[in-house]
Amino acid sequence: MSCDNPIQEFTAARLFVVDDEPSNLKLLDKILYAQGYTNLTLIQDPREVVPNCERNMPDLLLLDLNMPYLDGFAVMDLLKQKFGDAAPPILVLTAQQGFEHRIRALENGARDYLNKPFDRSELQARVRNLLEAHLYSKYIRNRNIELDEMVRIRTSELSDTRLQIVRRLGRAAEFRDNETGYHILRMSHSSVLLARALGWNENQCELLLHASPMHDVGKIGIPDRILLKPGKLDAEEWEVMKSHTTIGAHILDGDNSPLLTLAREIAMTHHEKWDGSGYPHGLKGEDIPITGRIVALADVFDALTSERPYKKAWSIEAALEFIQNNSGTHFDPVLVALFIKLLPEMLSIYTRYAEPTSLLTPG
Repeated sequence: MSCDNPIQEFTAARLFVVDDEPSNLKLLDKILYAQGYTNLTLIQDPREVVPNCERNMPDLLLLDLNMPYLDGFAVMDLLKQKFGDAAPPILVLTAQQGFEHRIRALENGARDYLNKPFDRSELQARVRNLLEAHLYSKYIRNRNIELDEMVRIRTSELSDTRLQIVRRLGRAAEFRDNETGYHILRMSHSSVLLARALGWNENQCELLLHASPMHDVGKIGIPDRILLKPGKLDAEEWEVMKSHTTIGAHILDGDNSPLLTLAREIAMTHHEKWDGSGYPHGLKGEDIPITGRIVALADVFDALTSERPYKKAWSIEAALEFIQNNSGTHFDPVLVALFIKLLPEMLSIYTRYAEPTSLLTPG
């Protein structure tokens, strides 16, 4: 039965008939064929049931109980072990009259039970009823799979769209601040390297990779006269400059997705300092979210070692000395020790995402 057409003729269903007596197989074949069922497989040896099911799962299994090699109960046990919930529905056809056999068969997974000799019309009705229930269940299950896939695709599209928006906002902030995409790549990958060393799982690391580029998105809201001022900022200008953290958090507010929630946290806290002297809230020590502490370290190291039109790059040695001297004041000391331990891998990131020479030459 096609999952696209739940009212397709039930006679197209696949039926297995299992009985060790050839005469019984011929009789059932005749009865079912007369009713229009043509997709029949007759099995005289019960040992062939599971292999046949592996090759082509039936929509209904008509099963005798008294058979050599394997009785019907053993066949049901094997089907349950092999296929679990995917085992075919079973209609037991047996000469066994005892009530205990009926109960045992139904408890073993049989959907229905009919004694021999049986009435032809009753058999046909039971077969149709079982097929109807099974095929509609199969149709609903397949439709649910299709709907789940549609939801997965749509969710992925929404996630990709959100990620593209985040990336473009990050790029907008870079253009405002004379930064380059290479700074963002180095800083975000360095942040992930630290997070992974702390034991973060891959999903958490991926979120950090995509959220950390948004750390300075609030600079979009800083006036050019302050953001692009070549000299030192006065006290009033510095207060305005510091507001890029809260502006960034405000820009990223209003969406509870894991990505933007994390991006908002980073934007708000990456200028907090371990000793409480940072901004905007003067958080101290572990009151600062670990994401803010990670990005603060990765961002400062890259800023120090990167050449810009308005400054020369610090040497790796000088930048490391600054980081170590500010361990326990500006930076989380645990992260600083981890950064030093990971230095070869950090430098590999800096080599991989090095600035093209053309970007470093004032024009």
